Amino acid sequence: MELPLTELQFINNSSLFQFDCPNCDTELEHKVAQLLLTGLATTCIDNTAGDPFRSYASVAIPLRKEMVDYLTERSQNFIAESIIGTVEAVPNQQVEVSDDPAEIISDFMDEFGNIKRNLFGRVSGWLLSENREEKIDDFAQDMETDNFWPIDRREGISAIFIKNVDVKRKFHCGEKYESAEKLHEHMSKCTYRKIICENEGCRAKFSAFSKDEHDVVCAYKMVECEQKCGERLLRRDMDRHCITVCKLRMVNCPFYQIGCESAFVQSELSKHCQEFLSHHVLYVLKSVHKREALSEDELEAHRHMLKESDSWDDLSEAKDVRSLTWAVKDLEAKLKRPESDRENANKVS
Repeated sequence: MELPLTELQFINNSSLFQFDCPNCDTELEHKVAQLLLTGLATTCIDNTAGDPFRSYASVAIPLRKEMVDYLTERSQNFIAESIIGTVEAVPNQQVEVSDDPAEIISDFMDEFGNIKRNLFGRVSGWLLSENREEKIDDFAQDMETDNFWPIDRREGISAIFIKNVDVKRKFHCGEKYESAEKLHEHMSKCTYRKIICENEGCRAKFSAFSKDEHDVVCAYKMVECEQKCGERLLRRDMDRHCITVCKLRMVNCPFYQIGCESAFVQSELSKHCQEFLSHHVLYVLKSVHKREALSEDELEAHRHMLKESDSWDDLSEAKDVRSLTWAVKDLEAKLKRPESDRENANKVS
């Protein structure tokens, strides 16, 4: 039976496309790579639980190979198995199958872990123990610290698994070319190609299509102050800047503790202290003469006396309670001194 011409052309041409683009979603690739390390640590711990003659480190190398082989086979057969399984499970009804590669690969690792779990782990309460989780975390950390399974190798393997299970091509490129030259040309502009953040200090790696998404959250990007003070700083320093040093940050009046409830931007402190000097002085006078229990009229008389002096405007230079208190006391003493001298002179006469 001869196939239609269009199908023949497709089959003949398909043999020309021997060069596949290997690029995947970089962030997903890294996520799966981390799952591989945790999965291996879990399998090693469960495989040697309760065994005094084997340590989990001693089985790491052979179990790593077995796990990679198992995941390779399962991922390669995933598409066919998912289709057959769906049809057999629910005839004439469409069943949702996860399209998240990380979730699918994680399930494969759980299957492998169950196969390799020893008898002690199956019949005891080991799986629910806190000690198990701690050992898994510690062993995974040790393997990463010792570079037992380098991240770049895990990411390379992860890319293969992702391509195998990513049926809808949502997380990998999948473009094919008939020559290495055309593939090379494509990879230089592939939206899935891996790039490194250009901001100094940032080590983030991501696919090219995620560049803008990363750029708006990158902690190492230089940005303008959110409060529009004119300063440029690292995004990661924004909160500290806005709260502690930004000249446009909102602050309470430094005389808040003695009565002034005003709030304003930091750059307007001098203006506020000048405009509200009369109020601040009255608050200070109440504090200074608290023991004397002066009436409102008497306090007002004290303020009026200070206000009539030539040094009144100088009081606005005091930007906090302590400095204004000292300034007020000093000015009061100076203004009262001539009056005391006159009284002494009258007594002498």
